[in-house]
Amino acid sequence: MAGDQKYVPTSAFGKWMHERLPIAGLMYESAIVFPTPKNLNYFWTFGGILMFMLTIMIVTGIFLVMNYKADAGLAFSSVESIMRDSNSGWFLRYLHANGASFFFIAVYIHMFRGLYYGSYKAPREVLWILGVVIYLLMMATAFMGYVLPWGQMSLWGATVITNFFTALPIGAESITQALWGGYAVGDNTLNRLFSLHYLMPFMIFGIVILHIWALHVPGNNNPTGIDVKSKKDTLPFHPYYTAKDIYAIVIFLIFVCYFVFYMPNWLGHPDNYIEANPQITPAHIVPEWYFLPFYAILRAVPDKLFGFIAMMGAVAILLFLPWFDRSRVRSAAYRPLYRMFFWIFLVVCLGLGIMGAKSPDAVVNGVKINLIIMRILTIYYFAHFIVILPLLSIFEKPDPTPTSISESVLGGGKSGEVAAPAAADKS
Repeated sequence: MAGDQKYVPTSAFGKWMHERLPIAGLMYESAIVFPTPKNLNYFWTFGGILMFMLTIMIVTGIFLVMNYKADAGLAFSSVESIMRDSNSGWFLRYLHANGASFFFIAVYIHMFRGLYYGSYKAPREVLWILGVVIYLLMMATAFMGYVLPWGQMSLWGATVITNFFTALPIGAESITQALWGGYAVGDNTLNRLFSLHYLMPFMIFGIVILHIWALHVPGNNNPTGIDVKSKKDTLPFHPYYTAKDIYAIVIFLIFVCYFVFYMPNWLGHPDNYIEANPQITPAHIVPEWYFLPFYAILRAVPDKLFGFIAMMGAVAILLFLPWFDRSRVRSAAYRPLYRMFFWIFLVVCLGLGIMGAKSPDAVVNGVKINLIIMRILTIYYFAHFIVILPLLSIFEKPDPTPTSISESVLGGGKSGEVAAPAAADKS
């Protein structure tokens, strides 16, 4: 295979270094000649896009910290000073704020691609679990970052979320006061969240390295979901996929730049441009758009504690996905029933996002219609993992899969027996 090529240093210094710290050889074998399935489509470029966006978020964050003041009395004015007084501060702030939204757009596409093509199945369970851990850290980091401008939505968003810990049956008061740094959300809370917001991107970067390492052990999944059979099924990562990734990054960056330069505040909330005031509660407290599906699940449950558990469980359940779906076939391209339920699940997630921005108390003909819709979508969300996937694993009859990747690329894509993943038979 392409990865059979070994790194051979040509200079005296290269040989000396390779004997002591073979990092150049590691990079060569991991990013240059790494054997990659030759049928990957553009959905596989979002891994590279995410790495690029993470780099942007870390770099812009470092420069913004140089002028930000983590003080409840000065935070809002320091953000305004960054926008108006710092050289290119407006650009860094808008790139960082909009970059968070586009980071989540890319990660959602990346995750749903994994769901569609079965990239969570054996032998890639650890790869998937690490991805979910990264997603959880992203959510925590984004929430903390949203608090830092210390506008109205920052203050009250932090108040709403941290207050859920008061519903814990054990240690609620101690845990909540530890988060607040006192008896209410204030200056100490802002300092704690600022410290963690600065630390977590570097934690994410470290787990991304593990994620890439876990990817290189079994290799990439592919649209057919079958294992690589021979050298004919692969291409070296460079130049074929590096060129493809760079092209996709440039196209993605065009959309990011359009928002940064032409509509930088479109994805934000206008109340967050009002300085935080604990005496005035905003009419509607809503999180950033990428949290809306989970916010809808939270509000669908009438009990405070169980609503918080449901919201957290909606993410935690993804960790167990490889064991809910036991089908021998990975790709939805050869699973007609799963493919149908996948699209229903996608619509449900979009519906939860839409409902998360609406009030559950809206009444139509004496019925709280929004609340009912939230509850129906929430029930289906969990049923997809707990009920539908296990039943599909038993009753679904997959279509015949090709015998090799080359067969699916060159023709006869569905003319073969069902090829079960080798590792799946051992699980």
